[in-house]
Amino acid sequence: MTKDEPTKDEPTNDEPTERGDEPDHETADPRETAEGEPGEGEGKPAEESAETAGARTKRKRLSAAGAMIGLLVGLLAFALVVQVQSNTGDTQLENARQDDLVRILSDLNSRELRLRSEITGLQGTLNQLGEGAQGREAALTEARRRADELGILAGTLAAQGEGLTIRLMPGAGKPIRSATVLETIEELRGAGAEALQIAGTNGGVVRIVASTYFVDTGGGIAVDGTSLTGTYTIIVIGPGNTMRTALTIPGGVSDSVGRDGGTVMVDGPGTVKVDALHPAG
Repeated sequence: MTKDEPTKDEPTNDEPTERGDEPDHETADPRETAEGEPGEGEGKPAEESAETAGARTKRKRLSAAGAMIGLLVGLLAFALVVQVQSNTGDTQLENARQDDLVRILSDLNSRELRLRSEITGLQGTLNQLGEGAQGREAALTEARRRADELGILAGTLAAQGEGLTIRLMPGAGKPIRSATVLETIEELRGAGAEALQIAGTNGGVVRIVASTYFVDTGGGIAVDGTSLTGTYTIIVIGPGNTMRTALTIPGGVSDSVGRDGGTVMVDGPGTVKVDALHPAG
């Protein structure tokens, strides 16, 4: 064997080597992957949209739960306030004297009787209006009566009947506040007052209606713009005993006037006249 002849163990230049020159049939063509088989990224948008929808649903559930919790907290707070107010009212009654409790019970019984009487009267009126030929005459009579009642409530008609004369007398150098006068009026209305007027020692007189307002001034109060000073005299038509009891309940008008340094004087029950008129319109 000559030097120029290659040995069998040595590879020739024309033959491919075992590792480097043989074509790799297992390597995939990138174009085939891109075109033929789906890549890893194609499934992600669906997964992301599903995750987004789930997150939105979760947020909605949390939002609804938060609103429900807020509503329950609000209802609980309202119940606590009502309970505290109820307990406060019960404490005032527990601390009241026996005579005061008797007056309160009598006042409530009087109100019940008055309301039952009104119901009976209205039922009788309804029956009369439905009795054929006499119905028209009864309707006219009822219409006149209602017109008179509305005129008295509106302050455009004078009125006379059972009632009280109440004097709110101020202490030395300290006028009675408008809030105390308003509290007195509200107590009287709650006890069945039908018509009221208020006057001052300076000569001013005002008919009190639903829209009447009270304002503190330098030396007294202004009622619907009319200045009143000194002792305030309130004339009221209504159930005298019931209204008198309402004024003397512990923690009521008498105590409020006393805190202002004044006193309350009540005359009646008796027949009184409310003749001050409120401007129409």
